[in-house]
Amino acid sequence: MRLRDELPVDHRLARVYRYGAAFCGVVLLVFGALGFADALTPFDTDGQQVAGLTTNGVLSLISVVVGLALVAGGVVGGNFASTLNMVVGSLFLLSGFVHVFILDRSANVLDFGMTNVMFSFVMGLVILTFGMYGRVSSKLSHDNPYWRRRHPREAARESLARRRAAASSDRPGLPGPASTAGPALAPAPGGHG
Repeated sequence: MRLRDELPVDHRLARVYRYGAAFCGVVLLVFGALGFADALTPFDTDGQQVAGLTTNGVLSLISVVVGLALVAGGVVGGNFASTLNMVVGSLFLLSGFVHVFILDRSANVLDFGMTNVMFSFVMGLVILTFGMYGRVSSKLSHDNPYWRRRHPREAARESLARRRAAASSDRPGLPGPASTAGPALAPAPGGHG
């Protein structure tokens, strides 16, 4: 499966990618801004909390940078927002897995606690879902641009059938595609009607 397939600018999926990226970006921006408002030291690991999550200055900075990137992805929209959501969501999941193993070690420079790990998993899945929505599935609808790109022969066949149906329904005097019955027959002269 190729993730470089193009999405039409006006397609309804573009709104999902755009709003999903912007929403998750704003959540991260708020978290990072609250960390900066508390004037946290960069690599402090004494368990200071913001919004129920342990944090320090570096984690706040990372949150703001990633939040700004997601908001920018929301502004750009389309395939860019979708791909950005998938990349950032995957990084959140990876961060959650890494921090599970370093919670009580000196390598935990971001001061992650178990609530942070859970947040990382949940946020990663939410962002990833926004990115993959309507793009990665075994049962995409046939009007989906990604399905059409991955199945060009079938899409061309369906498009040709739609054009033929539309052309035959536009011609005056010809029955439309839904009309299968012919005109009513008048009784033959002198016949038994």
